[in-house]
Amino acid sequence: MTVALTTNTISRNQARRLALAAQGMASAARPATTASWHRIAGAIDTMNLLQIDSVNVVARSHYMPVLARVGHYKPGTLDAPAFSLKKRQLFEYWAHEASLLPMRLHPLLRWRMARAADGEGVYKDLVAFAAERGDYLDLVRREIKARGPLRAKDLPEAAKSTKDWWSWSNAKMALEYLFWTGEITAAERKNNFERHYDIPERVIPSDILSLPTPSEADAIRQLLDLSGKALGIASQNDLRDYFRLPLDQTRRALAELIEAGRLIPVDVEGWQHPGYLHTKAELPRRATGTALLSPFDPIVWNRDRAARIFRFNYKIEIYVPAAKRQYGYYVLPFLMNGHLAGRVCLKADRHNNTLVVNTSHLEERRKPDETAALLAGSLRGLARWLALDDISALDAGNLAGPLKSALREAGT
Repeated sequence: MTVALTTNTISRNQARRLALAAQGMASAARPATTASWHRIAGAIDTMNLLQIDSVNVVARSHYMPVLARVGHYKPGTLDAPAFSLKKRQLFEYWAHEASLLPMRLHPLLRWRMARAADGEGVYKDLVAFAAERGDYLDLVRREIKARGPLRAKDLPEAAKSTKDWWSWSNAKMALEYLFWTGEITAAERKNNFERHYDIPERVIPSDILSLPTPSEADAIRQLLDLSGKALGIASQNDLRDYFRLPLDQTRRALAELIEAGRLIPVDVEGWQHPGYLHTKAELPRRATGTALLSPFDPIVWNRDRAARIFRFNYKIEIYVPAAKRQYGYYVLPFLMNGHLAGRVCLKADRHNNTLVVNTSHLEERRKPDETAALLAGSLRGLARWLALDDISALDAGNLAGPLKSALREAGT
């Protein structure tokens, strides 16, 4: 059940419920059955994208937001539409970082491909490489068209470059540049998650490629509208960050969406900047969503927004020296009954068939026993999904004791 908003002032509690509802995370209820592609596709449509990241300490980052929203599913149900050449439903491109996106969004990202071809919005080293090695780019184009899908190692000059290209080979540089410009796309990912590249005509369905390309201004306006719908309530920076949109174009698109009645300016308790409420946003009476969240989940990937909405200060400490880490190497926030109630540093120890909880921490104002009991349930669900038989909770963190007791009581 939803509640009508009758004021242009939004409380912190309302902002939290709006944000969770917009992400499909207001309810804790999940069907008991294994999720089909239909349910998974619905969750992805709500988010608009899945961020991709190479870290595989627990699971690849794009799998986790789906698990949080639909419950148990088989990863292969997502793999086929995302990475195979048959039944393709998702494409890979730069959106909020490297992302998987529904095919319907392909025309809305072509402006970014066009900018990249003009040397804008792309790594400067890639632009310099393309200018210097036009002959090699032509060779790579021919090779992929004739032999694709191909990996970097399948091309000439696959050895590491002697130039300072992040230690990338010339083959890798060429492929990344052509991927950014849209001349090639990710066809498959296999084994070690390495991209296999091909021409778009062999990957993107013809009915998608034949769709008209909107103007840059129209595409950015539509993307900003999608951002607003996915966020529910947002600042200008929140809206811009979702698809990493350029600032000046965001300001113009925002004004147009306000004029069109798609976004409504509001004051939000505790926010220093204006908020914008999407006209399709729903305010549930309660938010009871409970799940472990990937560091790359849209609910928490914008750390400033997570602090404003959930009073949750969060950062990834992967690149922090071990001795200086506060919470751990790979920390997942725990959403409990609509609040970020704790965080756990996890590792899937596949060799020992165990989900390891390296550290567990409780947020202020949360009850340790209640949090530990619900967290134990979420950890058991995650272990089952990962096909791991055991859970081992170590002693580090202020929630470690209650969590270990909760796991023992459940016979884990």
